[in-house]
Amino acid sequence: MVTALLVAVAALWGVAAGSLLPRAAYRFSVSEGEEEEAWRERCPAGHPIRGWIGRARCGQCGPGQPYGPGAPTLATATALVCAALAAATGTRPELGVWLLLAPVGVLLAAVDLRVRRLPDPLTLPLAGAALALLGLVALVPEHAGDWPTALWAALALGVFYLVLYLVNPGGMGFGDVKLALSAGAVLGWYGWPTVMLGTFAGFLSGALYGWGRVALRRAGRKSAIPFGPFLLGGAFVGLLIGAYAA
Repeated sequence: MVTALLVAVAALWGVAAGSLLPRAAYRFSVSEGEEEEAWRERCPAGHPIRGWIGRARCGQCGPGQPYGPGAPTLATATALVCAALAAATGTRPELGVWLLLAPVGVLLAAVDLRVRRLPDPLTLPLAGAALALLGLVALVPEHAGDWPTALWAALALGVFYLVLYLVNPGGMGFGDVKLALSAGAVLGWYGWPTVMLGTFAGFLSGALYGWGRVALRRAGRKSAIPFGPFLLGGAFVGLLIGAYAA
């Protein structure tokens, strides 16, 4: 009964948080031709955008004219992620950290899918927030993780991705290296086996996606893909299994 209530509350949180992401998703979705901008300041028609949270609609373009991703899609994705994390983690205090980080992960995945970009204003603070919040949770009784391992895992996974980036810059963006710090932190909370599982799941899902596109002749063997969603998806899978097994 408690778990079911917890999952329902987490899902409601996900709906509320996810419905506020569309405007930020649009503003951070700066395409390659706009790389000199950190984020967008105007809607497609040139009207100024105020604020970062809420629906991606411009009142000056007409009655609620949309210009970015729809709230239902992001709200549903965030709700499913939060509900799954609650079901796996239960009442342990680290669940609060997962629920706070989940909307940012969904936002990063949405931006990377749209423009193949992982913005620094999201990736770097996410890593710092993950470690800081987990450090606080480590002081609370009944947690099931280890903060020093989370710290070392963040550094290790960041270095691992950095090496991959230096070996093949065309196959991976530097934003993935920065995002790996956050993935390492959350996975490392539940130990090194969880880090390896989440990392493997990310690479496997990315490879399957790439092979699928090649098989369907929608891309060549050397075509680049946005790896951020797969890195995040692998971390999500590893986190679910790690939390459930802890």
